Amino acid sequence: MPIRIPDSPPTARLARALALAALVAAACALAPAAHAQAAAPASLAALAAAPHRSPGNVARDRYRHPVEVLEFFGIRPDSTVVEILPGSAGYFMEILAPYLRERGLYVAASRDASAPERYLADHRRLLARLAAEPALYGKVRVTQFAADRHEIAPAGGADFVLTFRNLHNWIDRGEVEGALRAFHRALKPGGVLGVVDHRGRDDLPQAAQAKTGYVRQDYAIALIERAGFRLVAASEVNANPKDTKDHPEGVWTLPPSYRLGERERARYDAIGESDRFTLKFVKR
Repeated sequence: MPIRIPDSPPTARLARALALAALVAAACALAPAAHAQAAAPASLAALAAAPHRSPGNVARDRYRHPVEVLEFFGIRPDSTVVEILPGSAGYFMEILAPYLRERGLYVAASRDASAPERYLADHRRLLARLAAEPALYGKVRVTQFAADRHEIAPAGGADFVLTFRNLHNWIDRGEVEGALRAFHRALKPGGVLGVVDHRGRDDLPQAAQAKTGYVRQDYAIALIERAGFRLVAASEVNANPKDTKDHPEGVWTLPPSYRLGERERARYDAIGESDRFTLKFVKR
């Protein structure tokens, strides 16, 4: 004959139920706040003003407008972002890596073994920096980039590919089509390619100014659209009308390169960094 366990007195059952309900209500009240605290990163503006940024990078903000540029491209905290050749200076990495640390992913597509030694030395400095500051960069993923010879991210896995002042080098070296193929392969359908570069003169053909570091904006757009992208927006946030684009050492005459040394330094200081286009494309 089965043994029957008597019910608890009604008052005891009621007391236990009320206590359990109170615990559940308290947990529900606390959980969203705790989740919000863990999930919400500092804003891009807060990270741009944070003390971990190097003074040299902060000094360039007035020319590079990092917050406005990243907001223009549409970076979100849960984005997977591949930055091409961030270098050890890590200008955008200082902002993006902590911004994406908890909910997204920052990928540094850096040099491969075929790069010249000076670039490999900078790559080693980048790796050392990532290892030395794990609280900021411990979740950064490093991949290889050299035109289209490597997978910079799993195919179709990136929300954004960003490149800053690199396009002119790839055009000059005949590597631009390969680079654009790598970007297209890495991006999700509808993913964003963000491009910033030194804006060339419209009254000169691209071939005539290729060695100066400048790129005609219309030339860049046509080149990138032929590679399977569509221009969706352009920003003038990095425009500099003081840049006459006729300097003796090309764009490298201007800060921060100052290839003329102290010669006419005050003049080039007054101009500032180059006039730049800021273009947003989507993968077709």
